[in-house]
Amino acid sequence: MLCSKCAANLPEGSRFCLKCGEPVSAPAPNAAQLAATAVLACTKCGRTLPEGARKCPKCGKPVSSSAQRVAVAERPAGADEPPAADEPPVALPRPRKKRHVFRWVFLGVLLVAVIWVVSSESPTAQTIQEMVGWKHDQGILDTPFTIGPHTFRYYKFALPAGSVNVAVIGQFSSGSDGGSLKDRNPDNNIEVYVLSEGAFTIWQNGYATSALYESGRVAEGAIHTDLPAGEGIYYLVFSNKFSPKASKDVRASAFLRYKSWLPEWFRRAKDRVSNWLGL
Repeated sequence: MLCSKCAANLPEGSRFCLKCGEPVSAPAPNAAQLAATAVLACTKCGRTLPEGARKCPKCGKPVSSSAQRVAVAERPAGADEPPAADEPPVALPRPRKKRHVFRWVFLGVLLVAVIWVVSSESPTAQTIQEMVGWKHDQGILDTPFTIGPHTFRYYKFALPAGSVNVAVIGQFSSGSDGGSLKDRNPDNNIEVYVLSEGAFTIWQNGYATSALYESGRVAEGAIHTDLPAGEGIYYLVFSNKFSPKASKDVRASAFLRYKSWLPEWFRRAKDRVSNWLGL
């Protein structure tokens, strides 16, 4: 390096001439060595974009006219663009097997519970059967019979422990011996009762007692009375005790109905299917 004023030799890095004190000016950069270039950069992640790119290769943002041009200095002319770093592969979510296992376990437990409710004779299972209307109507009687004067006829039935929402449903008609069942003759009348076990004992001994159902003296009627929840013994009584001479021919049918929220048409269809399967 030479001084521009006195042409004295100067060591590299000198700022002033050692001979005349003239400031040493910085040499102009070599255009062959350095080249400043303007390149496109992504406005979202700052990634350098190749010329003509329509979207960022890193984040996928579309390239618009507002893409930044960044000046890159001191890069040797003709130097290649540094290779882009390989993007890590996107990890795919693994299937969640635990949910499937839990679902199958739940279905298995539910199936076992249904089988237990249908087949078990325990009070809890019987209660569930009655609540959902699974239990069939249970007949008490469905046959004609005759009651003599000063006598009565009864049908005994029982409810198991845990019984709920049970009702006695039925109908009856009576006629005097040799008369028509449709006659309105007072001699055709009978009395029908639904009594608990204790009330039946009292009534049988000739005392007044409370009844779950009492028809009065009628020639025909319908029975519909709810029974108390739980275990119990009951009596359906047809009485002709008040008649001194006339016997009564009675046609009657009665059954226990387990009430539920199921519609009547569904209950009938279920009963037909159960009878067909022999359940």
